[in-house]
Amino acid sequence: MSHAPVIAAVDGSEHSLKALQWARGAALRHGTGLLVAHVLPDHAQLYAGRRAALADASEPEAYPDPVHHWVRSVLGTHPLLPEGVRYESLEGSVPEALRVIGSGALMLVMGSRGRGGFASLLLGSSSRAVASTAPCPVVVVPHADRDAGEGGAEQSAGRVVLGLHAAETPDDVLSFAFAEAAVRGTTVQVVSAYAVPPAPALVIDRPFEVIPPEGLADEGDGVPAEREMLRSQTQRLEPLRARYPDVPVEQAAVPGDPAGRLVDASRSAALVVVGRHHPRRTAMSLQIGSVAHAVLHHAHGPVAIVPTLRDDV
Repeated sequence: MSHAPVIAAVDGSEHSLKALQWARGAALRHGTGLLVAHVLPDHAQLYAGRRAALADASEPEAYPDPVHHWVRSVLGTHPLLPEGVRYESLEGSVPEALRVIGSGALMLVMGSRGRGGFASLLLGSSSRAVASTAPCPVVVVPHADRDAGEGGAEQSAGRVVLGLHAAETPDDVLSFAFAEAAVRGTTVQVVSAYAVPPAPALVIDRPFEVIPPEGLADEGDGVPAEREMLRSQTQRLEPLRARYPDVPVEQAAVPGDPAGRLVDASRSAALVVVGRHHPRRTAMSLQIGSVAHAVLHHAHGPVAIVPTLRDDV
């Protein structure tokens, strides 16, 4: 059981409804509280500021928050709720308000697009900004057009897929993936990708060709790059296997683009877990890594973006 709450960031949209449902399930699985947070729109924040400045007692004390009533009606339909459900209205910009409230949270869950997003966008600007700056893991739940399963946000079946660069992925990312698999009673599928050279027949006007693993076989014993990656995976995973002995682990070392492989795996995964930053950036960088960025934009299921959580890492 964790004492840190799961935070659901909502705005009353269909996208945030999926995030709220997913966060409710996460709080139940982890045995912790659920905090539902709504960043008030600009007009509501302007009203509050105007009333405070004018000190006009004839004006209502607070701007009506229809999202609060929406949250109560949605959660009221569920017979099973986490202990300690509460709601907070926040002021400020969405990324900054959620960054502040996310300090100390187990995770922050939000939809891939908000109410004001363009329908054609796969990922909204607020979701991208929060995933890039929040001090806790951020789970982005895709909208219906990208969701591979009918159950969507409430699905718990399927593996937890962990994108791993054995030499550079922080321990916090591995720990989050194994903890999620443990509370779900499912498998961690560890995916690492290695680059392969173009085929010898490649010419300038032909697309890049990837040599299949058997094409790089070393005297029938497998691909050297694959064997080395699996060995490095095994070393990194040893402490996690000891900490979570009941969590099954599947290891995969595959050729090609890591983001593409993780997007493919997301079609049948309960959750894809990746680190936030490019390994050569500092932990406080505001830019999200290229793999995390691509997976966020194209995954077919929920994606957890995990920052480095400890100062000494």
